[in-house]
Amino acid sequence: MAITQAEFDVVRTLIRGEAGIVLEQGKEYLVEARLSPLARREGIASTSDLIAQLGRLKGPLHTKVVEAMTTNETIFFRDVEPFEVLRKEILPTLIEARRTSRRLQIWCGASSTGQEPYSIAMTLLDIPELASWKVDILATDISTDVLARARGGLYSQLEVNRGLPATHLVKYFEKKGLEWQINDKIRSMVRFEFLNLMKPLPSMTAPDIVFLRNVLIYFDTADKSAILTRIRGVMRQDGYLFLGAAETTRSLDDRFERLPFSKTGCYRIGSEPQPALRALA
Repeated sequence: MAITQAEFDVVRTLIRGEAGIVLEQGKEYLVEARLSPLARREGIASTSDLIAQLGRLKGPLHTKVVEAMTTNETIFFRDVEPFEVLRKEILPTLIEARRTSRRLQIWCGASSTGQEPYSIAMTLLDIPELASWKVDILATDISTDVLARARGGLYSQLEVNRGLPATHLVKYFEKKGLEWQINDKIRSMVRFEFLNLMKPLPSMTAPDIVFLRNVLIYFDTADKSAILTRIRGVMRQDGYLFLGAAETTRSLDDRFERLPFSKTGCYRIGSEPQPALRALA
């Protein structure tokens, strides 16, 4: 039985308040599809009964509902082009700029099950000059379940078939039964931590590169703007921001300028607000 409008509103309000995710009207089917498996795992008779329990004091079930409603679609080297821009344009520039410190800090702001930060790590290892550098990749997500999977670095045949070059599979993975385990060297480069982008950002080493791809599309305009402003506040001033192909900083944060060599969205903090955006104020 489909959930009622009132039940949908309960879930929509919870998800909006806790994670900033906007569920548009008509997504009742999505709530049912995501929460019915959770109800079975929790031993609750139906999705409606599960939603009824959300009216109680906030507890573990609320967190599990938020995690169940979070989209975790990801593949290795998703969209290809951002990783080519990273390898050919961004890393050479940063290598030159960081020759004294020989350190790079990268933050992947919605790491899901780990394919994106591990793709970044593999890209870095393909550059011999970085072999002696101190490189730290911080990967964060709002879902503790996907973070646990990401830390394990264990992927199905289908997952390694999606986007991962065969050369990288041979070089960086080991067969484990029916699955593939990413090697210890790659895993040691990535640190996975819980982070809610709707909350104030914790203290962190200022990142040289931020990947926040295909995340902002789930937030409303005000929250998008607030997230970008917080991210700009922690980035190195000569750092780089990668967004998804359908995302932009335009009308959200006028200090970011899009770089001309990136088709899918690479930005840098400009010295001045962009004129076209100032005119909108």
